[in-house]
Amino acid sequence: MFGIFEHRVLEPFHSIFRGFDDCFYVPHSRHTEVRREDILKVPELTLLSESEDAGVYMAMARGGREFFVTGHSEYSPLTLDTEYRRDLDKGLPIEMPRNYYIDNDPEKGPLVRWRAHANLLFSNWLNYFVYQETPYNINDIQ
Repeated sequence: MFGIFEHRVLEPFHSIFRGFDDCFYVPHSRHTEVRREDILKVPELTLLSESEDAGVYMAMARGGREFFVTGHSEYSPLTLDTEYRRDLDKGLPIEMPRNYYIDNDPEKGPLVRWRAHANLLFSNWLNYFVYQETPYNINDIQ
């Protein structure tokens, strides 16, 4: 799984997605899989977002005290390019990152489509799940 993939918000009124569009893009660079059916078997988990191509993106447990994310919203614009060129230089078998380069041409650079939602994701998490839920007195933290 290597490239930029479109994801759907499954819980549009959940505060982690406040301000999100119905669909958003996320970089992926992984050799693993988290299956939707495995998440749905665990009653303590809530599936929040997924992609037709990339699969599960985000799940939540403990009422928002734990989030599980499979993509790399934090990636800078050139991270996938650096990984791609590194592996090419090493002679490793690698495909060009999907949906990443303008016109699928590495010489034209990436088309960044994930930055706004990445910033919103981390802002929402810090605001609604860290700042507003953390007691002022450290001794009150459970």
